[in-house]
Amino acid sequence: MPSRSLRVRSSAPTSPRRVLVTGGASGLGLALVRALVARGDHVLATDLQADRPDALPDAAAYLPLDVRSDEAWAAALAHVRETWRGLDLLVNNAGVAAGGRIDVATMDEWHWIVDINLLGVVRGCRTFTPLLKEQGNGHIVNTASLAGLVHAPGMAAYNTVKAGVVALSETLSHELAPHGIDVSVVCPSFFRTNLGSSFQGADTEMEEAGKKMVSGSKRTADEIAAVVVRGIDARRDVILTDRDGHVAWRAKRFARPAYTAVMKRAAKRVAAGR
Repeated sequence: MPSRSLRVRSSAPTSPRRVLVTGGASGLGLALVRALVARGDHVLATDLQADRPDALPDAAAYLPLDVRSDEAWAAALAHVRETWRGLDLLVNNAGVAAGGRIDVATMDEWHWIVDINLLGVVRGCRTFTPLLKEQGNGHIVNTASLAGLVHAPGMAAYNTVKAGVVALSETLSHELAPHGIDVSVVCPSFFRTNLGSSFQGADTEMEEAGKKMVSGSKRTADEIAAVVVRGIDARRDVILTDRDGHVAWRAKRFARPAYTAVMKRAAKRVAAGR
């Protein structure tokens, strides 16, 4: 899904949208909930907590949802049908972080991140696509990462699931277009959030490196969310949220030898334990 050929299909909506956001209690999900509520949308935030998180804005509704559970997704669909009779925007945002070299990360870690970051998005798309087809319109937004487009060493599991989300989103953007359904994928690079707290796994060196990159970023979740909302309003296929992302993606596409050299140097640092 190349960034240079992003399609812009419409301007910002003039009426409030009915929106469901997964992972909406913290990080980018919470920032998106706040931004969407601020622009006047009706927002249903979902997350793992049984009780409504205190951080949510008063105007947002809340529903517990574990994206690994088919039953929880079915309950979310039933709630949306009963409450709103439809849905305008589904934001599959819930996710966790993992970093690990291929011979250090365990298969349990792979199953864990695939089930949440990739299959969680698949479940959301599968659950709500029939409703959006019934309506003849709608918009699915899947949160991936710049790691889904450019693939640094030491992050095989995370890169793989995020690339899967990019591939799923592009596939559905074509498949669902005849039904009036748009699909976008969000690919931010590092920004300050609590995502680092979800790191877990055997490769503690890569975990610490990942946490430093997250905590050391100058970008905030609110800044990223503002860019994402503008991209959603513009119906962009791929939403790159920052200069680093644009530079890295263009380097991979148009200056591949230089991009490969950078990744090889990064791999040497990983191998040396730095």
